[in-house]
Amino acid sequence: MGKFNLILLNVFLVFSHLSFSQEIKVEGYFVEDSARLGERVSYILKATYPTQLDVLFPDSTYQYGDFAYLGKQTFTTYTQDSLTLDSAVYFLSNFSLDPIKSYALPVFEILRYDSIRHMAPEDQLELVLTIAEIPEQLQFKENNVYQPLKKAFNYPYLMIGLAVLAVLTFVIIYFLGNKLKSLWLAYLEKNRHNRFLKNWQQAVIEFEADPNLNKADELLGIWKSRMEHLTGEPYPEWTTTEIAEHLEKPTILDDLREIELIIYANRPSLKLHQACERLSGVCEEMYHQKIKSIHEYA
Repeated sequence: MGKFNLILLNVFLVFSHLSFSQEIKVEGYFVEDSARLGERVSYILKATYPTQLDVLFPDSTYQYGDFAYLGKQTFTTYTQDSLTLDSAVYFLSNFSLDPIKSYALPVFEILRYDSIRHMAPEDQLELVLTIAEIPEQLQFKENNVYQPLKKAFNYPYLMIGLAVLAVLTFVIIYFLGNKLKSLWLAYLEKNRHNRFLKNWQQAVIEFEADPNLNKADELLGIWKSRMEHLTGEPYPEWTTTEIAEHLEKPTILDDLREIELIIYANRPSLKLHQACERLSGVCEEMYHQKIKSIHEYA
């Protein structure tokens, strides 16, 4: 009697499980009616089942057959009157060569030691051919309009040009470096000399028009600064006598004192203009000597 009761209990459990399993409703279909080979399609999968059941949808590990899995979008579970609705959109890529492909995805009811597969009804997807049927006689469209093409930049030529330029630069510097340097130094010195002449002439004009202590001191300062630059000697720190001795030009002593008369005696000199011209001539002489030394160094 015990064995009979046990058999009845097992039969009852099996039929009870089957009755619960039949309560799961699965629906699946493609959003598109047709697709090209390799084109992405959307497949909607829905499952309605009692709340007490545990149901899973396929994931990326599932074998999708002739379709490639691209991704999945899930939606929030909806429950009403002890029934649960789950849904998801699968993004698949169609690689089936069948003109019309029948396809369905399952959901899985999870049991304690096993699972049951519940398949959705099959839906059909039509294959769209990319190349239409070629006619027997081809028709060509005439187009003789010139279409300009964008040319790619030739980087190898750029690298070769830069290498040649670098070699030429090295050769020029190696063989003509000193010569180019002397020309550059001479050019800078010429610009300085022209600025000195301009400033000197302006200072002389202002001093002759209004001889006073400040203008006399400014005029001597311009001359001594220029001589210091040309010779490298501290002319602003020397006295008039020391300058004459260093230059070995006794006459320059008188020229400098013509300007110093306004400083020490507070009276203008009658020979001021000639003295300024001779002082400017001394700077001119020193300038040409410096230019000569620059070229001799090269």
